[in-house]
Amino acid sequence: MKVDSRTFRKALGCFPTGVAVVTTLDSQGKPVGVTISSFTSVSLEPPLVLFCLANTSGNLADFKASGHFAVNVLREDQRELSMRFAGRGADKWAEVPRTTWETGSPIIGQCLANLDCRVVAVHEGGDHLIFVGEVDRLEYGTAGQPLIYFRGDYAALGNTTLP
Repeated sequence: MKVDSRTFRKALGCFPTGVAVVTTLDSQGKPVGVTISSFTSVSLEPPLVLFCLANTSGNLADFKASGHFAVNVLREDQRELSMRFAGRGADKWAEVPRTTWETGSPIIGQCLANLDCRVVAVHEGGDHLIFVGEVDRLEYGTAGQPLIYFRGDYAALGNTTLP
C-alpha cells in the first residue's frame, strides 16, 4: 500500500513537537532564520543535534554554505516569532532581540533554550536535508512553557499533574 503525503502528514501531526527558529548567516553576513519543528538530539558525547530543512526552502543554500547554525527553542508567548520566521516577505528580523556567540549565528533573545552549533554532517532525506550539528555552546532557562505544534496548529501544554 502506498502512503500518500497528505495522510502521512496528518498522522505525523498527532505527535506534538516543540517549535524553534534555526538561524545562520548568508554569504553577505546577513541573518537568516526559519521556523522548524523537526529538531532532535542525536548524541550526548559528543553533543549532537539535528534539524531538517525542505529542499524547497529559500534558505537552504545559506544553511548548506555557512557551516554553522543556532537553534532557538521558542516559548509559548513567542508564537508571533514562529509565524514570522515561517513566512516570506518583510524583514523577519525587525525588532527581534538577538546577539551572536562563537559561530556568529543569530541567537534570539528570551527563548527557552539556545544552542550554537557547527555543522558536522548533511544528509539527504527524501525531500529534505538533514543537518547534524555539534553544540559548541548552549544556554537555557527554567521560566516559561514551550511553544507546541500539534495537528497542524499551535497547542498549549496542559496543566495536569502526573502521579
